[in-house]
Amino acid sequence: MPTNVLVPMDYSDLSKKALRRALSLHPDAAITVLHVIDWHTSDLGPGGWGDSPNTFEDWLAEAREHAADLFDEAEAIAAEYDTTVATDTAVGDDARQIVQYAEDHDVDLVVIGSHGRSIPARVLLGSVSETVVRRAPVPVMVVR
Repeated sequence: MPTNVLVPMDYSDLSKKALRRALSLHPDAAITVLHVIDWHTSDLGPGGWGDSPNTFEDWLAEAREHAADLFDEAEAIAAEYDTTVATDTAVGDDARQIVQYAEDHDVDLVVIGSHGRSIPARVLLGSVSETVVRRAPVPVMVVR
């Protein structure tokens, strides 16, 4: 059984579903919710880029505030299972940061939501979950 589970989380319902799956299947594991802040893909939640901050530092500060809201939601989901989760952020390319985090933090399992994009969309946009499956040093569970 995994003891350290990583759940990458964005603002999608599928990432919340992945967190619920991790909590239900691995109730005794230490679960970390990771939110990757990516400059290339507006990551300020439902509002997108918001006020378009002038500097990278301003944008990053605003993105971290939105991540805190996301973590509040993750902690509320964990409370439904009478447990807690750790939270963390990383800055950079989503898939690369998830894989790097798994390598650096003794993760046993990654549980990630799949957005279920069509083949043309995957070819054009890439797939974070697919890249994580291919590159992660540990097993990956993809939740649909």
